[in-house]
Amino acid sequence: MSVLIMNPSGVWLNGAVSQMFQLMAVVCLTCVVLKAIQLYWRRQKLLKIFKSFPGPPTHWLYGHLQKLQQDDELDNIASWTEQYPHCHPVWVGGFLGFLWINHPEYAKAVFIGSDLTSSFALCSSIGQGLLILHGPKWFQHRRLLMPGFHYDILKSYVTVMADSVRVMLVGTAVGTVLCSNLLVLLPDLRDFTYYQSNGQTDSDNLYIQTVMDLSLMVHLRIQTPLHHNHLVYWLSSQGRRFHKACRLAHHHTDKVIRERKEFLKDERQPEKIQRRRHLDFLDILLSAKDENGAGFSDEDLRAEVDTFMFAGHDTTGSGISWLLYCLALHPEHQQRCREEIKEILGDRDTMTYTTMCIKETLRLYPPIPFVARELGAPVTFVDGRTLPKGLNSFRTTCLYYSLQVFDPLRFSPENSAGRHSYAFLPFAAGPRWSTLNSIRRFS
Repeated sequence: MSVLIMNPSGVWLNGAVSQMFQLMAVVCLTCVVLKAIQLYWRRQKLLKIFKSFPGPPTHWLYGHLQKLQQDDELDNIASWTEQYPHCHPVWVGGFLGFLWINHPEYAKAVFIGSDLTSSFALCSSIGQGLLILHGPKWFQHRRLLMPGFHYDILKSYVTVMADSVRVMLVGTAVGTVLCSNLLVLLPDLRDFTYYQSNGQTDSDNLYIQTVMDLSLMVHLRIQTPLHHNHLVYWLSSQGRRFHKACRLAHHHTDKVIRERKEFLKDERQPEKIQRRRHLDFLDILLSAKDENGAGFSDEDLRAEVDTFMFAGHDTTGSGISWLLYCLALHPEHQQRCREEIKEILGDRDTMTYTTMCIKETLRLYPPIPFVARELGAPVTFVDGRTLPKGLNSFRTTCLYYSLQVFDPLRFSPENSAGRHSYAFLPFAAGPRWSTLNSIRRFS
């Protein structure tokens, strides 16, 4: 005969664990329900806003993602632009939508009355630098940074730029490589635009690759609706990869700042720094002070260095690569640019035709093809339709990307005279234009 003895404490413990799991299940279910309600009301709100703006048919769950992920993405965008010449909604999934701006008057209204965002702030982990900041902090950073964009600083780097070009030309047969495979040349030009006088190191090359990886991961996150939720993204393998890449980029930036601080310890007097032949952006960043004597915090320093290192060399390398690609495909234009540059080395002081080729390349292959904006105030368009504060919008940098013929004369003085000032915006416009244009010139 066996006797089963029950342990009262064990029964209580099992009951407590069971209740805890039940409570957790209820909490999780409640969170899921609340999130579903939030997404539903967000969609209903966007549908109400977009009611006055007709657009292409959309799937209730995927939105327009299937049209934006295919090889004919640009063809679809061009077709939508012709069908909806002013603007139209675009849905990234079923719950995130924005207004795609096509008409220059619409673009003007949006650029003037909005703040700049970066891919819906999904990549803000890279750093809250000048391009993402807004309000008083943005104004303070801009005021401290503007001395770094003076032309006299760039003039002192002409020799450095020339040496960098020589290094690139020695290591790369540009014409041959370009005609055979653009992808071979692009990494070389990214290295070229990330030139350092002491040569490339393994750390530098790792940083360049990390920047490329981050750009791709941001793009993939935008196209994956489930990853728009921060918690879901950080728990996913893609989110962990993104977080690791951010750490690598930040580590490299911290190293650059730390080494420069050590170097400047021997030149503490501001006048000595100012007299140095190659006064660069980081020098100004470290010595910048406002009227109260306050400079950048360590966190702000890293954010601004990340912004300019991230946005500078990669976009510049891409732009130069596509320019050389276009000139390689059109030797007649290449020859005219060569002749003009030879004249520059003589008694000529302008590069009219070369500038036209650069603009035409930016029209066809812009390094930043779309600019995201978040409305800082309600906007009323010329036709009376309105958008509320806080809505996201996207704007192509050029209204003529559907014209695939490479024709630099499109940007001749006579052809440009009647063009709307907001029709071709390779470096944005509005309150943020001076910031973006300064980055372009500095790069």
